[in-house]
Amino acid sequence: MLQFDLWKRVLIWLMVAAGLLLAMPNGFYTRVEQSNDAEATIAVSGETDELRAMADGWPSFLPSSLVNLGLDLRGGAHLLAEVQVADVYAARMEALWPDVRDVLRPERATVGTIRLQPSGPLELRVKISQPEGMARALEVVRGLARPVVSLTGAGATDLEVRGENDLVIVTLSEAEQQATDERTVLQSLEIIRRRIDEVGTREPTIQRQGRDRILIQVPGIGSAAELKAIIGTTAQLTFQPVIGSGTNADAVAGAGNEVLPSLDQEGVYYTLEQAPVVTGEELVDAQPAFDQNGRPAVNFRFNPSGARKFGDYTAQNIGNPFAIVLDDEVISAPVIQSHIPGGSGIITGNFTVEESTNLAVLLRAGALPAGLEFLEERTIGPELGQDSIEAGRIACLVAFAAVLVFMGLSYGLFGLFANIALIINVGLIFGLLSLIGATLTLPGIAGIVLTIGMAVDANVLVFERIREELKTAKGPSRAIELGYEKALSAIVDANITTFITAVILFAMGSGPVRGFAITLGLGILTSVFTAIYLTRLLIVMWFERRRPKTIEV
Repeated sequence: MLQFDLWKRVLIWLMVAAGLLLAMPNGFYTRVEQSNDAEATIAVSGETDELRAMADGWPSFLPSSLVNLGLDLRGGAHLLAEVQVADVYAARMEALWPDVRDVLRPERATVGTIRLQPSGPLELRVKISQPEGMARALEVVRGLARPVVSLTGAGATDLEVRGENDLVIVTLSEAEQQATDERTVLQSLEIIRRRIDEVGTREPTIQRQGRDRILIQVPGIGSAAELKAIIGTTAQLTFQPVIGSGTNADAVAGAGNEVLPSLDQEGVYYTLEQAPVVTGEELVDAQPAFDQNGRPAVNFRFNPSGARKFGDYTAQNIGNPFAIVLDDEVISAPVIQSHIPGGSGIITGNFTVEESTNLAVLLRAGALPAGLEFLEERTIGPELGQDSIEAGRIACLVAFAAVLVFMGLSYGLFGLFANIALIINVGLIFGLLSLIGATLTLPGIAGIVLTIGMAVDANVLVFERIREELKTAKGPSRAIELGYEKALSAIVDANITTFITAVILFAMGSGPVRGFAITLGLGILTSVFTAIYLTRLLIVMWFERRRPKTIEV
């Protein structure tokens, strides 16, 4: 006889109700989205009457999670950027000069005077006046080498040192270059993600492509130019010693020095030591503020390492100026008035409130370790996204209607039960997508359309098996029970293999392929649940009520 325990019935209906409740906000998408945005703005900026009215547009006791719309549905910006990893090599060589100078100074009796020579971006060239001391110079400089921190560079060191006549030439090893490339791209990925998160965009796609390229897709943003403005600034902050200043942009800086323009003093140029005292990488916080004169500024704070270096430098250089440099422009060159031991300070300049806020965001997110070259950029308008949504909606409705008609004509009342389960199945898919915060793309819609077709597959297997059991003169109750029992293995096998395919697509694919895999995988789970449990429960409830002597499937 057909058996369905009470607790199973209650659990099935509770799961259906929970899934449909989670899916419900998507039926009021604009209203719920405005309410969520208002709540987020209130949490950051404080409450206003207008924001509170928008936030109250959706009851707080109801779920408010939505299915995020992908770039092809919502519109937005698409960028493909190439990380200029060679920039990191040059910066590394520049930063290495003070260390080389410091280890060679105690050896002057052997190597003579030490002078930095013009060098290429991938090497550091240091001239010694006594070539006969080259062996000792190479020995002490090689002592600066450190093991390469990577799986592929195990056992290798990061520096290669060789001598040519009176020159000590230092380069990065091949293993260190590979490890640096990997670190640079991964760091760029994380910093881009943090910068985009700072401006509150929804569900961006930020993925590595190939060796040194990054794909960036941000739904809902106005244009590719706007996206480039957010992520394209390197925001490389350095604190460098000042040698002098003047109005000549072509002044000879000398080896190890550079000439940079002033940001807020037109026509003024500073000659600085290239090796910075502290860099923006050692910043742990930056916030917009106002200086003692009420002008917009930025407060900053270093980590312990940066605070120690900053404190030591200010203690030894009281009365001397030092430059705060942002992206090769001197934004401020204050004179050190006293020792600054706390590792915190303030950046002043000719800022507006908006500029100080943006600068704080860029510094807080971190400095990009290398420049980005944008190889491809596209802006997808919301009109195209709306066309895609409309096309996907029509495809879903046509598939839905065709399946409903087919099941009704083929299996009568039992087909009606399958159709009810199918409608609930689609609702459960959207409920799960909302629960996990998934992003729906055009391939994702294709996955839902495929799920609609596959959802009734299990019911067809069951109903055909019931038909065969009825031909053996078994009663309707026994035929229904055997139909579900004997079809179960085929249903499980078919859906497990398809689910494994969805998992592989998700693990190996990216972007749209993952969107398809997510909706397909969730659709398989909900389809098995509705076919094995929900449709069976509907049939059992009908059978208990009617107690028919014969049934037609």
